[in-house]
Amino acid sequence: MNDERYMRIALGLALKGEGFVEPNPLVGSVIVKNNHIIGKGYHAYFGGPHAEINAINSVTNPRPQRRGSPKAAGLLKGATLYLTLEPCAYFGKTPPCAPAIVQSGIKKVVIATKDPNHLVNGKGIRFLKQHGISVTEGVLRKEAGGINKPFFKLHQKGLPYIVAKWAMSLDGKLATKTGDSKWITSEKSRNYAKGIRAKMNGVMVGIGTVLKDNPTLLPNPPLSPFNKGGGKGGFNPVRIILDSQARLPLTSNLVRTLDKGDIYLMISSRAPQRKIHLLEHKRVRFFGVPSRKGKLDFMAMLKILAKNGVNKIMIEGGGEVLGSAFDHKVVDEVYAFIAPKIIGGRDAKKPAEGNGINKIKDALQLKDVNIKYLNPDILIHGYF
Repeated sequence: MNDERYMRIALGLALKGEGFVEPNPLVGSVIVKNNHIIGKGYHAYFGGPHAEINAINSVTNPRPQRRGSPKAAGLLKGATLYLTLEPCAYFGKTPPCAPAIVQSGIKKVVIATKDPNHLVNGKGIRFLKQHGISVTEGVLRKEAGGINKPFFKLHQKGLPYIVAKWAMSLDGKLATKTGDSKWITSEKSRNYAKGIRAKMNGVMVGIGTVLKDNPTLLPNPPLSPFNKGGGKGGFNPVRIILDSQARLPLTSNLVRTLDKGDIYLMISSRAPQRKIHLLEHKRVRFFGVPSRKGKLDFMAMLKILAKNGVNKIMIEGGGEVLGSAFDHKVVDEVYAFIAPKIIGGRDAKKPAEGNGINKIKDALQLKDVNIKYLNPDILIHGYF
């Protein structure tokens, strides 16, 4: 069917915004007239024009302008717009898109899926219909929901989408019994992992990992300039540190690279005020999290992050943080890098600690598993 063919093109365009639009959704758009594509667009960066506006602009403001061509604005009259997500009908960072579609002269809109955001959720579709535009819903709905799992989880459950990542030896160790972990996997694997990191809008570790490894938690290469507020250069993910007592060293690589991206320090009431003031002076952001049995309340913390626009988080360690995520069944996706090395040691760190399960039948089972060879390592990737 033509509808599916054009929608697949729109879905491909939408993916170009990954790593740049979060916490907004990935959206692509195609405009068709007389079975010819006359316009394309996608949501390119947070705070920028939405996909349908970019598609309309690609027709009404063509570059270069061809001599003798008919007025581009007239081309939209009677055209069909393919859109991977329902258009908005409210003022946010940009004006609403549904009225712009009506004003353009487009007469039919094919939408893959409704927007789960309560500010939209059906309102954009109703607006179009009320203004005489024919609307078809549900074309490649599953595929459209698949590319926007973080956005849907944020608005349906109030939680971030969680990606668990770790690098381990063949016998399942994150480090030796002395804590040495540099480097278990190859440089090729590490660079691949940093590329995944660039598509997140948050990276999470525990303070133990920070004190042991002194990481920057930046992508490779770091996006520059740091432009989180909405710029064509993209932005680096927020570095989220679980640090109940604010032990983050002022001289750490994280603090040294604050010009490259924000640090969110998740603390408890036990954090000393003097240290908080010192880190605040460096521009570290603090979030108070309730405690349970001396530990940060993991679910409460995730809800705080979601409310602050962090909707796609990669947890990179350590074992207790990953274990908590698995214990609470909030992990959506896994990247496990495995090196062909044997470390041994009953006290060596493992990827997922926490409470764990009692019976194998209760184990979490990955789906849609695929394996990638990163010679000499392998990567196992899957979903829950």
